Amino acid sequence: MEKINSLIGFCEDLNCEVRKSQLLRDYTTFKIGGECPAVILPSDTDMLCEIIKKIKALDVKFTVIGNGSNLLCDDKGFNGVVIKIGKNMDSISLVNDTTISVSAGTSLKKLCNYALDNSLTGLEFAYGIPGTVGGAVFMNAGAYDGEIKQVIVSCETVDMNGNIKKYTKEEMDLSYRHSAFQSKDEIIVSAVFELKKGDKDLISEKMNDLMSRRKEKQPLDLPNAGSTFKRPVGQFAGKLIQDCGLRGFRMGGAMVSDKHCGFVVNKENATFDDVMSVISQVQDKVLKETGFLLECEVKILKY
Repeated sequence: MEKINSLIGFCEDLNCEVRKSQLLRDYTTFKIGGECPAVILPSDTDMLCEIIKKIKALDVKFTVIGNGSNLLCDDKGFNGVVIKIGKNMDSISLVNDTTISVSAGTSLKKLCNYALDNSLTGLEFAYGIPGTVGGAVFMNAGAYDGEIKQVIVSCETVDMNGNIKKYTKEEMDLSYRHSAFQSKDEIIVSAVFELKKGDKDLISEKMNDLMSRRKEKQPLDLPNAGSTFKRPVGQFAGKLIQDCGLRGFRMGGAMVSDKHCGFVVNKENATFDDVMSVISQVQDKVLKETGFLLECEVKILKY
């Protein structure tokens, strides 16, 4: 704890926002997770670089989160600091008539609305995905036949030496729910998107249509982390789960959504273990009955 306190003091000297003794359930859409010593919210890339250098010098355990919309945290908490790339880093600007530069903490909703305001089409698929730009690039987020790969041009990261690095789309190695950053110790801090000029009314109509479809088909009324499982090649995870008779399957407070079987939801004060048990039982039964191994899409943060 001495090292963490030293890091906290360093961050405060930088005028960085630090929140001490935080419950991780307050930082995730699953509303599950125990305490961590501190959540650090840098306000720009330069500040983040300095914090990372200090973390390395002190050898402090840490993790990075965005909106926490694809994250399940241990009820035991996390024995390190959490760096949150959020509203403190959410600037957006036009590079030219069709190109947007955006900080990683920007919500996808804000980015989509900015594109709409500038009559730019190509990001409609992302409207309603409850994450940040950084998380979306990290996961190559997608929905309704669209994905980040289709519109991104480049991004910048901070490595563990506090250096800024730039990547082209090709260097990001983007594929279904995958990017090169999942195997790199780097933090995404910004991205550039290339869109196309479009009709503002048509863009708005498509965004509203996709949001309506989300509300109709997804359990947005209950805490969850989005699609729990990746889509197997040639199949749909939700259909496989439904076909195995697991709609509404429940352990403790966690349940396979009866609205969309691809979602595990926090039905009633679910614990970390409740969710992990449901995930494990679903994986076992689907594998046994269909031969498909469902890979978990949700990121797990343990103590």
